Amino acid sequence: MKRTAMGLVVWAIGLVLAVGLPGSTWKQAGPPVFPWEVLGPTFLALATLSMLAPLLAWIGGPDLAHRRSLALLEAPPDLLWAVLLLALWPATWGPPGIGGWLLAFLAASLPGEARWLAQAMPGERPFPLAWGRSAVSRVRWTVLVRLWGRWIVARLPVWLTATLVLERVLGLPGLGTDWMTRVVVRDRTGLTLWVVALAILWALSQSWEQEAA
Repeated sequence: MKRTAMGLVVWAIGLVLAVGLPGSTWKQAGPPVFPWEVLGPTFLALATLSMLAPLLAWIGGPDLAHRRSLALLEAPPDLLWAVLLLALWPATWGPPGIGGWLLAFLAASLPGEARWLAQAMPGERPFPLAWGRSAVSRVRWTVLVRLWGRWIVARLPVWLTATLVLERVLGLPGLGTDWMTRVVVRDRTGLTLWVVALAILWALSQSWEQEAA
């Protein structure tokens, strides 16, 4: 309870800072129009990640968290994946666009999210491993179902921040670019809505964590 209260205080401070941004609009530029057109691709990217990461964790189990190959894929930053995509993308295909952004996002995020889930899974030795493969699969499925909602809510702000780098390198508008642009032009209303939305996600993850405990 104390931890949740301290977190709410931090979000309240962020809300006060967003509402009370000093100065005037930068170069008299108005706040940007919310990029509604990117909600569909963003939802597709998050839905794909939210399905693939648990699938990998279910196949690999808790031992997946200690795989060196996974750690090597997790190590490169988002910037490197975006640059690598631009280097390998055939020029005859034109700009990478949303499809390229989706590939770079999954390459940058999937290994780390699979490790996150694998680390949260309980050990399997001696049980349920001694009961056979079907028991192991059932236990993994039960654990991942309980983790799934809490994991999505807790990691959404992290995914949003990660998309900012990819959007800037690939020259695409997106949700990460939207909130950063509102910081630049000092859009108090827009930033307040962003802070409130992220605070709600954080609060939901905290309540679910207590229920799981």
